[in-house]
Amino acid sequence: MSAGAAPDAAREAVGLDIGGTKIAGFRVTADGRVLDRAVAPTPPTDSRGVYAALESVTREVMGPAVVAVGLGVAGMVEYPSGVVRYGPNLPLREIPLREWLEGGTGLPCLVDNDANVAGWGEFRHGAAREARDMLLVTVGTGIGGAIVAGDRLFRGAHGFAAEIGHIIVEPGGPKCGCGNEGCWEMVASGRAIGRLGREAAAANPASLLVELADGDASMVTGPVVTAAAKRGDPSAVGGLAEVGRRLGEGIAGLVNILDPDVVVVGGGAIDAGDLLLEPARVACRASVEAPEHRPEVPIVPARLGNDAGGIGAALLALEELAPAVP
Repeated sequence: MSAGAAPDAAREAVGLDIGGTKIAGFRVTADGRVLDRAVAPTPPTDSRGVYAALESVTREVMGPAVVAVGLGVAGMVEYPSGVVRYGPNLPLREIPLREWLEGGTGLPCLVDNDANVAGWGEFRHGAAREARDMLLVTVGTGIGGAIVAGDRLFRGAHGFAAEIGHIIVEPGGPKCGCGNEGCWEMVASGRAIGRLGREAAAANPASLLVELADGDASMVTGPVVTAAAKRGDPSAVGGLAEVGRRLGEGIAGLVNILDPDVVVVGGGAIDAGDLLLEPARVACRASVEAPEHRPEVPIVPARLGNDAGGIGAALLALEELAPAVP
C-alpha cells in the first residue's frame, strides 16, 4: 500500500439514484454496507434544478473517507462520458452530468443507467452474488435491464445496452412512450398490470378491484391489482398471470441470447411475488429453446429493493474509478 492510501475496507463512495419522483443518496463502504442515506424529491423543472437537488443530497451523505461518487439515472446515459442523452421521465436532454458532478464534488464520478447500477448492486451483494453471468429485469412502470457477462457489466458501444423493454413483441400493439407500438414493456410491466386491471374492473363493477379503487374502475393501478390478487380476486389473479406469461416469454428469448446463470427480477411489480413470477417461470420453461437439453435458469426476486441502485452506483464508482491500492 502506498503512503497515505486507505485500506480497502475503509474506502467509501457516495451512490446516487435519480428517479422520476425522488433522488436517493447513500454512503457505502467497499463491502456494500450502507452507512448513511438521504432522499429528496426530484424537481420537475429543469436540468439545473435536478442538479441542485442532486448536489444537496450528495452533501448530506458525504464523509471524509469518500473517494468517488456514482450516479444512476433513468434514461439513456452515454458511457464513460456520463452525458445523459435522454431521460424520458426527467428534464434531462444532452446534459453532461458527470462533468457537472465532478466539478461540484472535486471527486471522480461515474454516471450510468439506473438499471445498470441496480444490476451491479444485485450482482455484488444481492440475489446474483454467486453468479458470473446475470440478467436483471426491472419491472416497474416500464421494463429496464442490466447484463453482467463474465463478471463484467455489459454496456455496449455507447452505454445504451440492455434497453430490453423496447423490444417489439406485438406489432401494432399498445403505443409506448418511446414512440413505437407493442414494446415488451407495454404488455409485461406494471403499466400492463394496471391496464388489464382497469379493463377487468370496468367489466365487473362489483369486483374487489373496484372496491379497492374507491369505487372508480378508472383508478385501478398495478398496486391495486396486486392487493386484490393477494386477497383472491380472480380477475386480478388472472391479470397478473397474463402479464407474468408475457414476462416469461420475453425472458426466454433473452435467455436464448445471453445464457445467464440467473435472471433477477426487480422493480415495484415484484411486490406481487409468485403471483407474477411463477407464471413467468412456467412461460419461460415453455418458450426457451430446448429446455430439456439445458440447465434451468432460475428466475428469482431481487434482494436489495430500492437500495440496489445507490449501492450499485457506489460500488461501480469505487471499482472503476478508485480501485484499492495494493
